[in-house]
Amino acid sequence: MTSAVLAVDQGTSGTKALVICPERGVIGTGFAEVRPRYPAAGRVEVDPEDLYGSVVDAGRRALAEAGEPVAALGLANQGETVLAWDPETGRPLTDALVWQDRRAESVCADLAPHADELRHLTGLPLDPYFAAPKMAWIRRHLTPEGRVTTSDAWLVHRLTGACVTDAATASRTQLLDLDRATWSPRALELYGLSAEGLPDVVDNAGAIGTTDAFGTKTPIPLTGLAVDQQAALLAQRITAPGAAKCTYGTGAFLLAHTGDTPRRGTSGLVSCIAWRLAGSAGYCLDGQVYTAASAVRWLTDLGVITGAADLDTVGSTVADSGGVTFVPALAGLAAPWWRGDLRGSLTGLGLDTTPGHLVRALCEGLAAQVVALAEATAADLGAPLASLRVDGGLTRSALLMQTQADLLQCPVEVSALPDATALGVGALARLGARPGLTVTEALPEGPPAAVYEPRITATEATERLARFRAAVAALLAGGPA
Repeated sequence: MTSAVLAVDQGTSGTKALVICPERGVIGTGFAEVRPRYPAAGRVEVDPEDLYGSVVDAGRRALAEAGEPVAALGLANQGETVLAWDPETGRPLTDALVWQDRRAESVCADLAPHADELRHLTGLPLDPYFAAPKMAWIRRHLTPEGRVTTSDAWLVHRLTGACVTDAATASRTQLLDLDRATWSPRALELYGLSAEGLPDVVDNAGAIGTTDAFGTKTPIPLTGLAVDQQAALLAQRITAPGAAKCTYGTGAFLLAHTGDTPRRGTSGLVSCIAWRLAGSAGYCLDGQVYTAASAVRWLTDLGVITGAADLDTVGSTVADSGGVTFVPALAGLAAPWWRGDLRGSLTGLGLDTTPGHLVRALCEGLAAQVVALAEATAADLGAPLASLRVDGGLTRSALLMQTQADLLQCPVEVSALPDATALGVGALARLGARPGLTVTEALPEGPPAAVYEPRITATEATERLARFRAAVAALLAGGPA
């Protein structure tokens, strides 16, 4: 009997699928692009059929390359992307509002008097980034019909007919009681969603249903579900307090495990479920940078570079940022500031500013935001991070990773797993298909691909961070730096 699994990571800009064998590693890969639309400032949407089509296409390509059957399927999702859909036909009733979408700010403004109550109940600040405000906005402005859920519940329904969401994804909606890991009647009431037919909240590993969407001879059991960042946390083998990881994808996301009880911090981070296995939940602190690879893509669209592969070559043409400071808040500032209404800033420009200076400034701006998340994590946990484990496409940039180590003043360990999210949900699929398996046995292992040590002094790091913080302070104050 095969022990390989199909792991599908449905992301913002595309879907990656891997066929993973415990003995031989990755034996098949597939990718299908997704193209979000940006119809107006603060609006990001995608055709749901593109999401589903990308899952099927990427999965079929991975299976074709592997050339052998799989025992189970794992599906990772974007987290806070939502849509309305018809539960009878599975047909989408709206476009999907992507996690970066800000149009639900009016919903949050109406609920501002209840912000503290919602944060205590759910562990999440009141912000359009999360699913519940978008769900309420859809109900107010688009349609009262069908179900309104996160994208994972719709994808699972299309694949298997089930209507479920995993505990970790549910904890990112602002509708889940964080202590009980069940839907909160009070949060539903506040959002006007009490009458919704919400998905059942299930463990991250377990039998959900079967699917024949990938054209296999026999249906594949769906046994693993996860939100993308928690899947990457698991793949990085961070299963207990004391370590943190950061994934550099469309955005950058730093997560730290906090044990088996919620840790509601005071430093601006999100408290949510890392995963729930066999009915027992583990928790994490989570901090977000809204634009990472999307900021690189913005610089590419301007013609400054031709793509992320240029970061190192163009950045190496200069020794430093030349006095340029870039706050790449191109979709607002997330944790720990929670000012999604702000726009980015680029200051210190001169006639001598070159593309290399802009690249260096971008790398410093991204790294400085991650430092802010690491400092908030240390404040909430009562101890500084000894190291940071990192994954995601931008970790290929030695310039960005060295800048991160320099500003963080601790080692940055680059994962040897280029697709940590898919590998994490693949491990969950294995756990769901083989209940006797332990988490440690299911996880990939191996040393980091690279370790970046700080090359500048703590004093210099402090000075560089001070310039960035001054620019952020100017944005928060509403004026130029």
